[in-house]
Amino acid sequence: MPASVSDGRRIGLLGGSFNPAHEGHLDISLLAINLLELDEIWWLVTPQNPLKSEDGMTPLATRFRSAQLVASHHPIQVTDIEAELDTTFTTETLAALKDWYPEAQFVWLMGADNLCQIHRWRDWSQIFHTVPVAVFARPTYSLRAEKSKAARRFAKYRIKPFRAGSLVTRGAPAWVLFKRPLNPVSATKIRTPRV
Repeated sequence: MPASVSDGRRIGLLGGSFNPAHEGHLDISLLAINLLELDEIWWLVTPQNPLKSEDGMTPLATRFRSAQLVASHHPIQVTDIEAELDTTFTTETLAALKDWYPEAQFVWLMGADNLCQIHRWRDWSQIFHTVPVAVFARPTYSLRAEKSKAARRFAKYRIKPFRAGSLVTRGAPAWVLFKRPLNPVSATKIRTPRV
């Protein structure tokens, strides 16, 4: 678990399997620091994504080490906080983090691919009511993300990208979608053997 957080620290949370961690995770994190004016990013390496099969899932310790290697020399803390907190779902993890670190200002980070399917997550709308959310373009997903169930439900809370520096201080619900093209690398492509 990360050490204590000083008052008002602005922290981006990027959750995932990190199976393996890659440049795409790093690109989103560094963009978030810049565009959202964050102090640091925490990568939340999940023990097991409830929506993904355990088949092909590398052990947590291996994924954690791979994330540490990719994040090294950047303002990114790699955590296995969900294992420590014994939480499975993002809503549980966010509630626990806000209890543990009441002085921190958190923002949830995710790719546009996740905005397209977040309605499948347990208590998904609670995420938007717990912390501000920043969504980053992923190749082929941005248009679908804008038409997603979550984007429609929270349309009136969406802010323009040029106001993103204030997102973390706005309180929830508030969210932004960055359409800027990102690194096309994905963990699935990295794991798929070349023929």
